[in-house]
Amino acid sequence: MPRKKKSIKPRDIGVDPIYESELLQRFINVVMWRGKKNAARKIVYEAVGVLEKKFGGKEKALDVFYKAFNQIVPLVEVSSRRVGGSVYQIPREVAQGRGRSLAIRWLIDAAASRSGKTMGSRLGSELLEAYEGRGGAFKKKLDVHKMAEANRAFSHYAW
Repeated sequence: MPRKKKSIKPRDIGVDPIYESELLQRFINVVMWRGKKNAARKIVYEAVGVLEKKFGGKEKALDVFYKAFNQIVPLVEVSSRRVGGSVYQIPREVAQGRGRSLAIRWLIDAAASRSGKTMGSRLGSELLEAYEGRGGAFKKKLDVHKMAEANRAFSHYAW
């Protein structure tokens, strides 16, 4: 039996002021660095602005953001387990919250490694590529899925 109590409900982080989206607010919080929330907001809103410029309109840009984000969320991942002196990579399903946080992290890392003028424009182009089914974050998701598929034979060790 676990010693730590499960939290009863997740903490309410609210919604972002412009688009009134909880996912965008969570995204802003993860982009935020050293407590500079206004800088993080500028970065994320610039990225959504890139989507608005490409597709036109606030609602359409937010729909594109959601679709691009859902393209990146992984369904399975591998976890290491030691069995009889050997370490196996065991594929497991990803919980919804963990999948979202992995997708956010992958998206930010892929955007940071791109070449571009500002972080907002890099994040916007990464979102556009994720919407089209390519880009660094989408490739990371495919790599994780391929790893899980390759280690499917060890799924019976998951208990």
